[in-house]
Amino acid sequence: MMTLIIGLGVVLVLAILYLIFRIGNLVGLVKAKTQEEEDASNGLHGYFFMFFTAGGLLLFFWYSIKYWDSYVKPVASKHGAITDHLFWITMAIVVISFVIISIVMFWFTFKYRYDKNRKAEFFPDNHYLELTWTIVPAIVLTLLIFKGLSSWNDITSPAKPDAEVIEVIGQQFAWTARYPGVKDNELGVFNFKLIDATNEFGLDLTDKNAYDDFKSLELHLPPHKEILLKIRAKDVLHSVFLPHFRVKMDAVPGMQTH
Repeated sequence: MMTLIIGLGVVLVLAILYLIFRIGNLVGLVKAKTQEEEDASNGLHGYFFMFFTAGGLLLFFWYSIKYWDSYVKPVASKHGAITDHLFWITMAIVVISFVIISIVMFWFTFKYRYDKNRKAEFFPDNHYLELTWTIVPAIVLTLLIFKGLSSWNDITSPAKPDAEVIEVIGQQFAWTARYPGVKDNELGVFNFKLIDATNEFGLDLTDKNAYDDFKSLELHLPPHKEILLKIRAKDVLHSVFLPHFRVKMDAVPGMQTH
């Protein structure tokens, strides 16, 4: 609730500043400004840009640090560590680029504001500059793509034969887990056409592997062992989310994901 109030307060302040800016422009149109007043107005706007830059960056870092624990959960899996590693590499590149570009952009707005004693400089193009801001991002993005592809292949590689198999089924409005029997560690086959009031999983009872399957409303994962989650949905699209494992996968009606 407090976050919503703060957000509305920020929107209100920005709206007030915008109205003040518009009123100032309209007054300037009605009342012809002298050159001295115009220069003072340009200088004031230049300082506003610098203030906005400093304030925005401070708020950005303050919010990130204050609510760090809210969105950075402890990692509890090998694949989660791989995902975190890729995420923080990407985040570092994005944040550094964002800070540098913001500072340069608003500094140029301040430094090169209108000044009657300075002649504006104009150049039609700069091939070296254009090559730099084209090639450097292309190289960085290419490296990120290959790093991401390598991480994705590692995460989605086939599970080991002795992996614990668990099926997760989504429906309105609940999740249910189906575990295989202890002896065979194999889930019985299913068919969505067999789902009814007495067979909520749609199990094919002619398959002996289904005889010892059992369900649970809670998901229990053994430590230090690979887990193969087989995911499906009964009705509409759902999404399995295990934040401490950095796992998020859609449950799609009519097909099984894992």
